[in-house]
Amino acid sequence: MNLLHWTVRPAWTLHVHCACRDLAGSWDVWCKYRAEHGGRAWMPKILIADDDPHIRSVIRFALARDGLAAIEAADGAAALELVARERPDLLILDVMMPEMDGTELCRRLRRESDVPVIFLSSRGEELDRVLGLELGGDDYMTKPFSPRELVARVRAHLRRREGRVTDGPRAAGPLRRGPLRLDADRFEARWGEAPIPLTVTEFRLLQAMATHSGRVFTREMLMGAAHAEPRIVSDRTIDSHVRHLRAKLAALGAAPIETVHGLGYRYRDEG
Repeated sequence: MNLLHWTVRPAWTLHVHCACRDLAGSWDVWCKYRAEHGGRAWMPKILIADDDPHIRSVIRFALARDGLAAIEAADGAAALELVARERPDLLILDVMMPEMDGTELCRRLRRESDVPVIFLSSRGEELDRVLGLELGGDDYMTKPFSPRELVARVRAHLRRREGRVTDGPRAAGPLRRGPLRLDADRFEARWGEAPIPLTVTEFRLLQAMATHSGRVFTREMLMGAAHAEPRIVSDRTIDSHVRHLRAKLAALGAAPIETVHGLGYRYRDEG
């Protein structure tokens, strides 16, 4: 087999080489994935939406090497159609795309879906990252980025979405706190009979606080609860997630999250 070669943008060139041994490695990953999932032929499906075909190729290759299937869209409108038709397990969205940008696409998705969203952008200012998270994104990476790190973040979000716990025992059944019901296995949140459309990060934050009702959580503790891997973020990022979470609860007439000034937040049971 001839060697394949991809180049990503003159400003940050990335060479990806694929030979026969790479295909063998991908097959080994696939077999390992099937063994870990009881022989099922299902693979997580990732939607890559970016108007740069070279970037899509590099991401697709990196995902395939880790046993993840990928579908692609060159603009936001096409991505929205693919989401409705293909039901991907996670989205990687470029912020600046034609037809519909990534933030607008995420905002529309959040009306009815909690699928994890990772933003990619050349704009790495704190305000841009906070805006992406406030609009419903679960993660934000700036270009140039490491494909290996991107795949690691994809895997981390998929693990959290599936409700797997790698460092401790699973919770015994759904968590109930008055009208609140959280089912980590099904990734479902309800207030009374009404569903709460949460992102993965919002679900983890609410789960952590509700599990230890009355306990004060600092922003650092909340970030640790939301992300399995170490992450350096600003206090504003956590505040943004909590503000979005509060707004969704307030829409159902609920206000169980209190601010403890100078410390952080805590969950207060409501009858």
